[in-house]
Amino acid sequence: MANPTRRVGVVLFQLGGPDTPQAIEPFLFNLFCDPDIIDFPFARLGRKPLARLISATRAKKVQHHYSAIGGASPIRRFTQQQADALQQRLRADGIDAHCFVAMRYWHPFTAQAVEQLRAAKCEEVVLLPLYPQYSSTTTGSSLNEWRRLFCDDVPTQAIETFYRHPLYLDSLVEKIDEALARFPQSSCPEIVFSAHSVPVSVIEKGDPYQRQIEETVELVMQRGGWPHRHRLCYQSKVGASKWLQPSLHRTIRDLAAEQVREVCVVPIAFVSDHVETLGEIDYEMRAEAVERGIQQFEMTSGLNDSPAFIAALAALVENAIGADEIRDSERMVAAD
Repeated sequence: MANPTRRVGVVLFQLGGPDTPQAIEPFLFNLFCDPDIIDFPFARLGRKPLARLISATRAKKVQHHYSAIGGASPIRRFTQQQADALQQRLRADGIDAHCFVAMRYWHPFTAQAVEQLRAAKCEEVVLLPLYPQYSSTTTGSSLNEWRRLFCDDVPTQAIETFYRHPLYLDSLVEKIDEALARFPQSSCPEIVFSAHSVPVSVIEKGDPYQRQIEETVELVMQRGGWPHRHRLCYQSKVGASKWLQPSLHRTIRDLAAEQVREVCVVPIAFVSDHVETLGEIDYEMRAEAVERGIQQFEMTSGLNDSPAFIAALAALVENAIGADEIRDSERMVAAD
């Protein structure tokens, strides 16, 4: 059993994002060079040329999304805020915690987090990918990269999903309540859950992502108790292959055709604001919704460093290191 008085390193994983307009294409190149993202026969030979082609094409398509949010992704800033808040919360709970950020495709890269962890001389490690649902393309990729770089003989726990955790669900409900409060009291806007899409071929290989996304939606709706209609869609498709559907674009068109005039979009697979939420949903999709006659379009803000979400992360870490069990044992000994 772990000892919460030992020095605990907590690594928060995210995909990362370009910090300047010039970093957009190299960020995308790193992403599409990932064998957990692009894999096919003889990929070792063809992956880099294909990644160059896709990243150059994709960079032009998403440039306006980044321009709309200031030219760069805020995901590093938000993730660092989450790490800082989590470290403070764990230390307040009596745990000697040291939290680090490991981005998969842009700075600070996983290798930097490994160096920082070693320098801190942590005696135990908790790996915390900030993807509530598991996919080989997100959690799997981040953990694979970590394991390629860190083989030290240190006790390590990995938290691979947390979409069912009650405190995480509560943090989502809180954000949805905040967004719904922006509508007139007499209205009942439709709730649209939007998740990052993945290729259907990934799901067909056994990836649980789609099932876990669908379960998350149902758990959140049950916990929120709202009378509103809701539906699930997917966004951020890349390339010509078949990805999970329906798309957010198609959903907005369908809602307009059905004469729905009030829409609340919930980015259900993301835990912080970044280009897919601020640029793709709150800028591009908002404009399309207005153009198609939707009168009020709201998006829930990211969980970011909200106290409710940080409490959820702290509970996950404390459970991983067995802090609650040890505190109970200590209290029993003290009582004796």
